Amino acid sequence: MARQTWSSRLTYVLTVAGATIGFGATWRFPYLVGQNGGGAYVLTFIIVMALVGVPIILVENVIGRRAHADSVTAFTGTACGKAISPLWKGVGYLGLLGAFGILAYYMVIGGWVLSYIFNITAGALGFSGLDLSVPVTKEVTEAFYTEHIENSPLSIIFYTFVFVIINYLILRKGIIKGIERAVKYLMPLLFICLIIMVLRNLTLEGAGPGVTFYLKPDFSKITPQLFLDVLGQVFFALSLGFGVMITLSSHLSAKEDMVKTAAITGVINTLIAVLAGFMIFPSLFSAGLAPDSGPSLVFKTLPIAFSQLSFGSFFAVVFFVLLIVAALTTSVTIYQVMISVLYERFHIRAAGSINIALWVVFILGNIPCALSYGPLKDVTFIGRNIFDAFDYISGNICFVLTALGCTLFVGWVLKEEALAEISNQHTLKSGIYRLWFNYVRYVVPFIILAIFIYGLI
Repeated sequence: MARQTWSSRLTYVLTVAGATIGFGATWRFPYLVGQNGGGAYVLTFIIVMALVGVPIILVENVIGRRAHADSVTAFTGTACGKAISPLWKGVGYLGLLGAFGILAYYMVIGGWVLSYIFNITAGALGFSGLDLSVPVTKEVTEAFYTEHIENSPLSIIFYTFVFVIINYLILRKGIIKGIERAVKYLMPLLFICLIIMVLRNLTLEGAGPGVTFYLKPDFSKITPQLFLDVLGQVFFALSLGFGVMITLSSHLSAKEDMVKTAAITGVINTLIAVLAGFMIFPSLFSAGLAPDSGPSLVFKTLPIAFSQLSFGSFFAVVFFVLLIVAALTTSVTIYQVMISVLYERFHIRAAGSINIALWVVFILGNIPCALSYGPLKDVTFIGRNIFDAFDYISGNICFVLTALGCTLFVGWVLKEEALAEISNQHTLKSGIYRLWFNYVRYVVPFIILAIFIYGLI
């Protein structure tokens, strides 16, 4: 059977954009900006996106489209007339482990967001919940978070399961009919919600200092640790290092100009992340709130800002709907990495592959993460609770080492075949292809390795 390909460049770009615009852009990026002094982090993020992010997108695109196979099988076969060592499959399996790790806690955050949507809506309608129609204090939002997130594991497991079911309904349609069709509707909805929030918050009284904090770089904040944080964020934001790009590009037409699609992907992801900052920081400064509250920024701090707006409950619900839509466009593509391996490599029928992927992640990942702030809060690994351990291992180890393996595979195993693939068998004429190949072969591995070793030290 011929392998399915995307119906057009637009649908592929939208799907890739959806895969890369999740909690990385709408939740993780803003709180990291707040923790790292605003503009300095934004500037560094843009530079690393261009110098490391986009070249590695192309690395994974080359691997995926060349093989037309899942993210493990893509590291098998022959290259330059020689059999590829079976050890290279380890790179694919490491990426698969990273995909499992991110889904383990990612889906639980989706459960948190659904809980907020339900409770804010209930509060606005006069029922028990989080009422943002009147100004609330930090004590109120922290108490709500403690009661409904940390101390309600069964409730969060339920909301997480609802989010899993939504993913299932899309995934069972397949990668083209399901994911492609869903993204066609979800991405415009995401943009509409984002623009509404940005326009509303930029017009708030006192928003100016928030924009200044966000855009004006303090160069004293630029440190090796900042580069490490930014590199991790770029990998997280672009879904690099856990097989997503390999899987999606395996359905890419042989005539597609991958440099253009990679550049568009980098630009769209950066644009969305930057717009998310314009959505968040003006509202924080307008409400007189500190921007450095960390991962709890959108759950404990932003609701205070929303409560001080006219129609605060409405805008809060729009914001959290934006978050869940962004998360959904990413989660379905990460699940697809696992499903493709089960279906193509292990020859498990499609329905069984979907059920195995979703249930394994839910039982072994989602439930322990949901319980890590409650009954399992005293269970730690590498000095972290279960939730944070999944985040650290997948984001700081699996993703980085998988991306390093991919660059070495392209530069030193595929070699000239990689150059032929990216230039569509040399039909596209430009010096940029050779420049990319040499950059990926000789420079990018050292950048990744240096920052990874610094992080471990």
